[in-house]
Amino acid sequence: MINKYLPLPMCILLASCATPNNVNRLEPSQEIKYKSTEGYTHQFANSYKMPETYPHTCVENCYPKSQYIECQNDMETCQYIGENPAFSINEQHTFDVKWLGHASFSVTTPTGETILIDPVTGQFDWPVDWAFVHLAGGFYRNEPTAYQKQTLNDAKAVVYSHIHYDHFSKSDIEKIGNQPTYLTPLNFADYFPTGGYNIVEMPWYTQYDVGQTGVHFVPAHHFSNRVVVPMITNDDDETLWGGWVFKSAGRQLFFAGDTGYSGHFKDIHAKYGDMDVCLIPIASYHHETHGKWYRNVHLTPEDALLAAKELNCGVMIPWGHGNMSWKMGDHSSHSALFRLLHMKTQLKSTTPLYILNEGEQVKL
Repeated sequence: MINKYLPLPMCILLASCATPNNVNRLEPSQEIKYKSTEGYTHQFANSYKMPETYPHTCVENCYPKSQYIECQNDMETCQYIGENPAFSINEQHTFDVKWLGHASFSVTTPTGETILIDPVTGQFDWPVDWAFVHLAGGFYRNEPTAYQKQTLNDAKAVVYSHIHYDHFSKSDIEKIGNQPTYLTPLNFADYFPTGGYNIVEMPWYTQYDVGQTGVHFVPAHHFSNRVVVPMITNDDDETLWGGWVFKSAGRQLFFAGDTGYSGHFKDIHAKYGDMDVCLIPIASYHHETHGKWYRNVHLTPEDALLAAKELNCGVMIPWGHGNMSWKMGDHSSHSALFRLLHMKTQLKSTTPLYILNEGEQVKL
C-alpha cells in the first residue's frame, strides 16, 4: 500500500513502478536453436558457425581520403557532404527514416505507424556507464540531440535487436513510457523495468502487426549478454538476438541489428524476397587482438555491401559509425564510412547508398 502522506507525484511514481508488465510470448514458427556444447540447453545459438573465410577482405589502403567526407581531424568529427542518389518515389508509399545515432532509428511506415528501433538516447545504463569511463579508459559518446519529445510520443511500437547496452536502455524505456508496444527477442521481459509495459517476445520468423504494418523478427549472426561481471553470474546468450523486417503497403524495410556475415542473409531473402530499404551496420569490426572474433559478430563495410547484394536492397543506409557512436572496435568515428565508400568502388557494388548524418532523415 502507498503511504497516504507521500507527496502526490511520488505516489503516482510508485504506483506506476508497481504495475506489472504485460508479457506475450509468441510461439516459434520453427525449431529454436540452442547451444549443444558443454551441456548447455538454455543458451541460444546462431544459425551458422563462424566463417572460415570471407568472400571479400580489404587488406591494404582500406581508408583512403574521400572528397565526400569533411572532418575536423583525421577521420574524426565528420560530416558526409556528398550527394545522395535521387529516387522517384510515391509519397503515399514511402518509409520515412530518421537516423538518431549509432543503431537508433525512427521509422514511419507507408501506412503511418511510427516505430522506434533500438532507442538509446544517452550513455550506457548506470552503473555500466560509470565503470566504462572510470575503469575501462573512457567510453562516453557525444549524446544524440535528434530525439524530440514528439518522436517518442508518436511511437506506436519499439523494437530491439538484442540486449547489449548500446542497443537496449532501461532509462529510455522509462522515458518512452508504456503507451507503445515493445517488440523484443525471446527472454527480454525480465530485463524491463516494471511499469505496465506491453511486451511481445518473439522467436525468429514470427510476425506481430503494428497497425497495418507487419513486423517480422529475423535472424542475425551475433550473441547476447547483459551481465558484465561473469564471476558473479553469467547470462551469456540467454536472450535471443536478431533483425527486423517491416512490411507495409507492399514495401519492405530491413534492419539488420548487430550481426556478422553468414548465410542468414540469403535465408531472409529466400523467405521475404527483395528489400526496398536496408539499414545495415558497417562498424565495430576492428580489434587489435580479437579481430577474427570481432568480425564474426560484426560486418565490415565489404561484408555489408555483400549482405545488401544478397538481400537485393533497393537502397542501403549504413549505421554504427558517426559522431555519436561509442567507437567500439573502430579506428575512429568515421573510418568505417571511408572504407565503405572505397570498397563500393573496389567491388563495383551496384547497391545505391543513401548516407545520413546523425539527425537527418529521408523518405524512400
